[in-house]
This record gives sequence, structure tokens and C-alpha cells, in this order.
Amino acid sequence: MFDLDMIKQVYNTIPHKIDNIKNKINHPLTFTEKILYTHQNNTDELIKGNYADFLPDRVALQDATAQMALLQLLNTGKNRTAVPTTVHCDHLIRAENGAEKDLKTAMKENSEIYDFLKNVSQNYGIGFWKPGSGIIHQVLLENYTFPGGMMIGTDSHTVNGGGMGMISIGVGGADAVDVMAGMDWELKTPRIIGVKLTGRLQGWTSAKDVILKLAGILTTKGGTNSIIEYFGDGTETISCTGKATICNMGAEVGATTSIFPYDRKMSDFLTISGRNEVAKMANEISDYLKADPEVYSNPEKYYDSVIEINLSTLEPYINGPFSPDIARPVSEFKNEIHKTDYPEVASSVLIGSCTNSSYEDMTGAASIIEQASKLGLKLQSEFIVTPGSDNIKYLCENAGIIDIFKKSGAKIMANACGPCIGQWNRTNDKATEKNSIITSFNRNFMKRNDGNPLTHAFITSAELATAIAISGKITFDPNNDYIINNKGEKVKLPVPIRQELPEKQFQEKQTGYITPNIQKQIKIKVDPMSKRLQLLSPFPAINSNNYSNLKLLIKVKGKCTTDHISMAGYWLQYRGHLDNISDNLLMGANNSFFNNIGYTLSLSGDYKRISEVAREYKKEYLNSIIIAEENYGEGSSREHAAMEPRHLGVKVVLVKSFARIHETNLKKQGVLALEFKNKADYNKIRENDSFQILDIENIQPGKSLEMIIYHKDNSKEQITLNHTYNTTQIEWLRAGSALNVIREMV
Repeated sequence: MFDLDMIKQVYNTIPHKIDNIKNKINHPLTFTEKILYTHQNNTDELIKGNYADFLPDRVALQDATAQMALLQLLNTGKNRTAVPTTVHCDHLIRAENGAEKDLKTAMKENSEIYDFLKNVSQNYGIGFWKPGSGIIHQVLLENYTFPGGMMIGTDSHTVNGGGMGMISIGVGGADAVDVMAGMDWELKTPRIIGVKLTGRLQGWTSAKDVILKLAGILTTKGGTNSIIEYFGDGTETISCTGKATICNMGAEVGATTSIFPYDRKMSDFLTISGRNEVAKMANEISDYLKADPEVYSNPEKYYDSVIEINLSTLEPYINGPFSPDIARPVSEFKNEIHKTDYPEVASSVLIGSCTNSSYEDMTGAASIIEQASKLGLKLQSEFIVTPGSDNIKYLCENAGIIDIFKKSGAKIMANACGPCIGQWNRTNDKATEKNSIITSFNRNFMKRNDGNPLTHAFITSAELATAIAISGKITFDPNNDYIINNKGEKVKLPVPIRQELPEKQFQEKQTGYITPNIQKQIKIKVDPMSKRLQLLSPFPAINSNNYSNLKLLIKVKGKCTTDHISMAGYWLQYRGHLDNISDNLLMGANNSFFNNIGYTLSLSGDYKRISEVAREYKKEYLNSIIIAEENYGEGSSREHAAMEPRHLGVKVVLVKSFARIHETNLKKQGVLALEFKNKADYNKIRENDSFQILDIENIQPGKSLEMIIYHKDNSKEQITLNHTYNTTQIEWLRAGSALNVIREMV
């Protein structure tokens, strides 16, 4: 069992810490507040909107983001991690020919990366999970998450851990390095959105539909700087993995994280996954692992807002395309789609990913296929299945579930992220044509899954996705629609039969795990000629002259996620090489002045790729600015979206509003992150403008800055800009990056 001594220590201190803080502040606590207070690095009262310092229990890294995080760790001067840390190799395995062949290909193509990650892990006391072991969040849920704990991870879907009653937060690599180096971790104290669940899920409705509906209510930015805390009798009816699914997609509404109170479902999952001792300890302090009774009696008084969802009347949902918050119940989906030109045929259906790849998901989907076969039905769409972990695949093989999938014609992919993050080598004609796909994933931004801007990706539950694969149409409603079978009969699919937990305990032997051995130091080598790894040089300190005569790199129009700023897919191979990956800078961004995605005006007056123009500016010692609209940087936690502009000479990113993780990543890398005080000032920006930030040397917390816009016709305008920098973050800015500050302290 991993981290048992650490978990014992946390549980031994929780009651005392919570009792003390309640006596001090004299009011009942939500479950969120209990965990925050027990992990805060002082006893001050938490004030929402203010920054506070925390001491997380552990750190988790996935292989794509781990490269840059560990390269930064090498620059700290430290020689081992201060808290338990693991690396999980799940992002670099490309889905194409099936699990066995794809894993062999990945081991060959990525050997340089895997060796680097494994060797650094060995030297620094980091646990290493080999390729094929599973998707990071499923492996964490099975092995590391525990109620009442706090974890940060370099993946936005670290929030999956909230299904085990743990505050689990996605961060950039620099934040992870802070904690691994023994520093406090800084977080703006979030608001708390209470979501009351009543009733019980019925028929085709699944846990996934809770968050799909909530995404439609909150939108992609409605949860920003908030933690979503679920409560109500309905929470006790949802499995632990179902809770994790709901928390996982909380990232899609911008939430800092989401969390469920501790209950029997979590205890059962701890037991079946071989963590009886953790379950026993949690049971002994269970009253501390949920909100106080007064909170549940009067939720409007203690939560900043309250949303109620009746599980008994909740319908299955399908969200999309192009944004996870375009939410429609399946009963309305058909009429909505018929008003559009979206292709009705489901060209591919994909289930799995970190969101829906549990044993419960697999059994539910398999039951539909098995019942459909008995009714004379077979798959009408390409069907791709991705188990969440080696454990899940092993359990499914023993239960005959994998055989059911294979006999139906489904393709079983490696236990990895695959198509969910763009690691899908889609070789058929649909890779370039207009088409629709249905997935049980969490994101559906344009080009995310297969790189094709004409692919319309819709998100739903694993069960509804499977039903759609049998019907062949994205508009299929299993509650009301019939299918013609091989005898010409009209038949209706029965509701799925889900098995929440396996009959046997998870594998006791973790074949994919390598225990660190810091006694045997390995020399870390990076080939200077490598195209995939590059040792980092510290970013230079910044002075006030860097903010005069700023050139406009691009004025972005509309949605701009981290996928638009730094694409995944093909570019994942360069995640350890800052200069090479910088060639994808903003290649998905829409220029408000030029209708050609990924291009901007160059010094020579023609339009070139944005990274190319940024390199031209850098070569001429010209600093630049990026200007964008709302919720800039939503989506993945990838800090490359902040490091690339910093590397290519961008000194300022000015937006209408930021997504939380990306704003922090920019600050960590020494990029000045600013917001328009008056959002309408965005419209004042012209294509040939240059800019000056005034009095930057005197930047202070809570004090606005002024910027002069110089137009090409020699006119100028002055506008006011807001920022959220505190004293510590201003130190990062002046030093050139947060890493530079850490290095000075060692």
C-alpha cells in the first residue's frame, strides 16, 4: 500500500486541526473548508479571493507534462522530492492498431523520453509507472487518493480525485516543482458552489449526466476560482468511480476542483482496491470527512451559491460540438441537430479516457452490446474501447468483458489517453472529411481528437455512446427509439446493467510500477542534438524597458484554449524541447484582423505563422504582447502554453478574463498577465499598434496599471488594466520566473 505512513499522519492530525480552527472562527465548516484548513501552512482564517499557502500531501505528473516539470526540477538545486510524487506514462501512446502493437510502437518511439523520466524519478525518489500501466487519474484513484487529503497534479483532470473525497487540483509544472522542492503552494482561496443531489439515477441516466447538465448551467467559465462541493442524499447513491467522473469534468466549467463527502461507496472502493487500512482510518473520523450538519441544514448560508439536481428526473445528455458546455438532454438532441448541418451518422464512437474507463463503465457498455447481439443487432459505427488501467483491463478480461467487446468488432486500445488528447492516428477518410463522432471523453474542442477541424465531437456517457454505436446515428434516443434488427423487426435496447465493483479484489501485484532507488544515482544525460529533450536555461530577469514599444503579436478573436495556444497530438513529441515545441505557438488561434487561423502580420507586412513572426521579433530584440478575449487559456493545464510565448519574447498577455491555471502559469514563467478594466477597450486595438505599460517598476498588489496604445496614424489612447499579482508573484515577475526565485533560495 502506497503512502500509508503519510496517510496515518494526516488522519492523526485532522480532528485536532479542525476542532482548533472551528473554535477560532466560530462557525460551521463545509467539507472543502475542512481540507483547506487542515493543509494550510498557518492558522489564519481563509478569506475568499485572497491568496493562501498550502502544503499538499502528494504530487502527480503525467509523462507529457512531467518532462518540463522535471527539467525545471533539475534547475532547483534540490536532490530529491520533499513529498511523495509519481510519474505516469499515459499521454505518449498513440492509438492506431490496438493495444499490443501501439504499446510496442510507443516504447520504440519514446524510449529517450521514458528513460529520461525513469532516471530522474529514480534519482529524486519519484515513483514511476511504466507505459501501459494506465491513465494517470484512474491509477491515482486506485492507489493514491484518500478522503480528506490534498494532491496537486500537472494535468487539469487531477480533479478526478474528488471522487474519493480528496481535494485534487490541476496545476502547471512550475507549481508542482514548488511542492517537490519543499516550498509552500499558493492558491487563491476559492468560492464554494454547493450542488445538492437528490433522488437516484434511473435507467439510461448515468453519473456522467450530472456534470453534462451542470456544464450547461455553469458554462466553461462559471466555476472559475470556485470549488464545487456536492452534497445531499443523492451523493450516497453514486459509486466512487461515478463520483470521480463527475469531478473529472468539473475542469470543463473552470472549477478549481470538485469534491464529494466521504461515504460507504468510497469505503467500498478503498477495500476492493486493497486499501482496507485507509478505509478503516477514514471510517473512524468520518464526521470530519464531510461538511458540518449545520451546513447541510442551511446550505444557502454556507455555500456561495447552491444548485439542485434531482437524479430521479435527470435525463441522459449529449454535449457539443466544439465546446463541452453546449448541453442538451437526449430527448431534445434530435430536434436540435436537425436544425443544423451536423452529420447525423456516427462515424466513430469511442469510450474510455480518464473520465469513463472504470470497471463500472466497461460492464455497462458490455451489457448493452451483449443484449444487442441477442436481439439481432450489431455495431453500425467504428467502436473504440480504452480501459482505464492495467487493473481494469485485467478484471475485464477475467470477467469476459473484453471478449464481448472483441466479438462485436470493437478495437481495444492501450490503457492510455489516446484519442481523448489527440493521440489518435485516424487513417480512414473521416480524418479529413466532415463527420460526427461520439465519445465518453471530457473535452471536444475543434481538432482535439483527430486534428480534423471538420470533425464534430459530442460528449456523452459510455453507455449512451455504446447505444449510438449500435444504432449508427448520433440522434438515437434509447429511451424512445427502436432499431431494425437482422430479421427486419423493430427492437428496443434494454437499459444497461452496470456492475459497480468487481467480484474479486484488484491485482495485488502492480507490474507497471518501479520503486525509486535514490541510493543508486543515475547520471542524467540529454543529447544536445536531441529533437525531443532540451535542458532549460533560466529565463532572464525583466526590467521596465521590456514593456516599452511592445509589438502586437496577435489580437485573438473568440475562444482560445490551451489547445489553441499549444496543440497536443503530433506536438506531444516535443513536450521536453522548449524551442521545438514553440513552433506550434498559437497555431489554433483566430486572428481578429486576418481570417486565417494561426497567422499574423509580420515585420515585412505579409502574414506568416505566429511562431515565425514571434521569432522575427525576438531576433530583432523586439518584445511583444498577446491580446485576447474571455476565459483565455481554458482547458488543459499545460504550462507550455505559457513557456512558449515567454521563450519567444512575449512579455505581456492582456485579456478580458483568464482561466485560472493558465493565469498562474503565465505568472510563474515571468509573463505579465493583465486584464482590461473596461472590456470594451479590447475593441480599441488595431493591427499595427504598439504599446507601453507605464510605471511597471512600481507594480503593487491591488493597484491598476496604465497602458498607452500607439496607433499607426500617430494618435494614441490610454487605458487602465487590472491584475491579480500579490507580493510573492511580483517577486516572480521581477526575477524573470518563479523558478529563478527558488534557485536563489537553495
